[in-house]
Amino acid sequence: MTSEVTTAAPGFWYGEDSRVDAVDVLNALRRYRTAESSAQRRVREELGIGENALMALRVLVDAETSGRTVNSKELAERLGITAASTSALVDRLVRSGHVERHADPGDRRGVILTATGKSMRRALAVIGDLDSRAVEVAQHLPPEDMAVVVAFLQQMAGAVDETDVTDVDED
Repeated sequence: MTSEVTTAAPGFWYGEDSRVDAVDVLNALRRYRTAESSAQRRVREELGIGENALMALRVLVDAETSGRTVNSKELAERLGITAASTSALVDRLVRSGHVERHADPGDRRGVILTATGKSMRRALAVIGDLDSRAVEVAQHLPPEDMAVVVAFLQQMAGAVDETDVTDVDED
């Protein structure tokens, strides 16, 4: 499948109608990642929380909207952090009023975590706005282009996940 997209500016020896190449794709991906990082920072600032706290709230909000419950162990697994880090994170979120602990009705010793009503509404509003704008952009792609984009991003994720920085030679 050939792309009809052209580069934004001609290169040194490329004409105005030069086709998009791999460098253009990677530069666009970098611009997207930068914009996404900025959006995530704005969300964290709006909610007054850090990166792990935002991810935790997202897990809790997603669970709530799908009718599931989350305990500290599941939260730790979803965030990829230790039980001790999760405990400290949950303590901070409880103190700041973003999260509540509830007794687990299925386990006397268990604790279920939920985003507080106010925090959940704020998180849903801010995150929902970002998500809806992203969905709106993606919905304009033809289905065959969606398949190409998904395959590309999965391959890029695999390439990044496989990167071992200890194998990089230092000069």
